[in-house]
Amino acid sequence: MSSDPCYLFGLRLSEVRKSKGWSQERLATESGLARSYVGGVERGQRNIALRNIFKLAGALGMSPGGLMELPESAGGVRKYG
Repeated sequence: MSSDPCYLFGLRLSEVRKSKGWSQERLATESGLARSYVGGVERGQRNIALRNIFKLAGALGMSPGGLMELPESAGGVRKYG
């Protein structure tokens, strides 16, 4: 598994979104971001801006720090960076 922060953030975002049963389209609508942007973030292709982390976290009903936890598939709740 890659240790790239963009990749890990994308995995975490995807896990949280799927746990809510949301599509990328719904997350995009709720956050005010483009669906193609959300998809790029989830694939680790975008170096996401802090403002957009806050938008996504707010849409998902969680703190921005909650999105900074390692994805479960990468071993759990530690922070990365």
